Parts: sequence; C-alpha cells; structure tokens
Amino acid sequence: MKTFLVFSLVALSAGTVAQNPFDDVKVESSTVAGAIHMLHAVGGNISLSVGKDGVLMVDCQFAELEQKNRKAIADLSKEKPRYLINTHWQGDHTGANLGFGQDATILAQENVRQRLQIGGRGKGPAPEGALPVITFKQELKINFNDEEVKLIHLPHGHTDGDTVVIFHGSKVVHVGDYLFVDMFPFIDLESGGSVDGYIQNVDWILQEIPRDWEIIPGHGALASYKDLQHFSQMLHQTSELVQQSIDSGKTRSQVVEAGLPSQWDSWSWDFISTKTWLETLYDGLTVAAD
Repeated sequence: MKTFLVFSLVALSAGTVAQNPFDDVKVESSTVAGAIHMLHAVGGNISLSVGKDGVLMVDCQFAELEQKNRKAIADLSKEKPRYLINTHWQGDHTGANLGFGQDATILAQENVRQRLQIGGRGKGPAPEGALPVITFKQELKINFNDEEVKLIHLPHGHTDGDTVVIFHGSKVVHVGDYLFVDMFPFIDLESGGSVDGYIQNVDWILQEIPRDWEIIPGHGALASYKDLQHFSQMLHQTSELVQQSIDSGKTRSQVVEAGLPSQWDSWSWDFISTKTWLETLYDGLTVAAD
C-alpha cells in the first residue's frame, strides 16, 4: 500500500512519473454500504453511488488510469458517471477530470476551479474541459439514488478547497485527504492548507458523523470511526510535541533531530517520512504564530 502511495504522491509532487508506470496497476472494487462502492488503486480513492439515477463519482485518480476505472465502473453499471465531485484540486484526485468530464458534470468547491485554472507542481493550467462546471462556496446538496448527498467545504485544512461528501442514506462519508490510514498525512501548505485547520477539520468530522458509519479515506483501505479517532490522536500528540519544542525555542533542525516517540514509527513512509512530517508541523505551526 505505501509503495503505491509513494508512487502516486511523488507523481503529484513532481508532475512527472516514470515511463508507463500504470501498466501493472490493478483497480480494486468493493461494496461499502447502501448504494456506495469504492475503487482503490493508486492516487486518491474513488467513491461511486450506483443506482436508479445512474452513477455519481467522487474523485477520479490519474488520467492514466481512466480506462481501468471506466472498466471497473462498467462492471457495476451500464451507465457512465453523471456527476463527478472533486474533493480538492491535486492531480491524484482530479487527473482524469478531462476524460470523465466528457460525460459527467464536474462539481467542486470554488477554490478547486481557481487552482486548476492556475496549475502547479510542474503542470500548466488545466484545460477547460477538466474544470468544475458547478462550484459552491460552503455547502451543496444533491438528491441522487434515493438519498441526500451533501457536499461540505472545510476551509484551510489539507488545501483551501477541501470537500467532504456525506451519503446520508448509505451512512458513508468520503473524507478525501483528511484521512491517510495509519500514515502521516500530506498537508499542502502551498495550496492554502494549515496544520491547525487540518486538525480542527478532522475533529469536526469526528463530531459530525455517527460512530457506525463507513469512512472512505483519501488514501488507504476502507476505514472506521476508530481509524479516524486514531488518526486524530496522532495529529494532536505529534503537533503538541512540536509546539512545545517551538515554545522552548528549538530550531527546525533540532525538532527534526529530536524525532518522535517510537509509537509513531510505523506511520512514516517514503513520501511523508517522520522527518517530512516534523518539518510540515514546524513550518505550519510557526507560520500560524506569525
């Protein structure tokens, strides 16, 4: 799993990947609950609502995986996706917008459209066909497949355009990159993200959703309320340790050298190692204090 995530997020960061790296990638499809299914490969996880109204899709992974994901969708429905929701702008979640946008109406928080128009991370502006057609500021509701689908913007956390998607009837929430299961997360400080905001938003999700709901994370296997609680615990404990070091006058390099308690060793991975996570915490917390 972590190898796949390294592969996908290095591509996100650098804007390029090795030649034909997607050839051997397999898309795994699983039923979650109610009308909701999950597609898991590399990049951000995909949610699908499948029913009498057709298919609604949350995130679309990389452009190079479009055909494999289309095949997985075809195994569930004869219909092509009618709607595509972007949880945020990064390429491992929006890379196939152009392809799926030929059939689907793309929806996202308004900052997602703006960031795709600007481009970044080695890529230029997204073509018009890859941009969200419907945008919203704070909240949007869709009635689809006999349930209310609620899109809620959580400000300045992972990025400045994050959306959590709640499937009320199915009792499922797609939290996007507010959950990297048992891994240190990527907080995109260059895209309006914030350490304090990220932690607050994760805690807001925990307060809002019932404990028996299924959670589709941005990265990792299908998760539970306990998984998100454990993730929140890590966020609070590691950020508090770094804040204490900042308050005592320690430098960035000293914080990194001190490391973290061994209980968090397994959360380190190639893209967000313990070192990178500590640097993110230090940078984010010192900026917040300015």
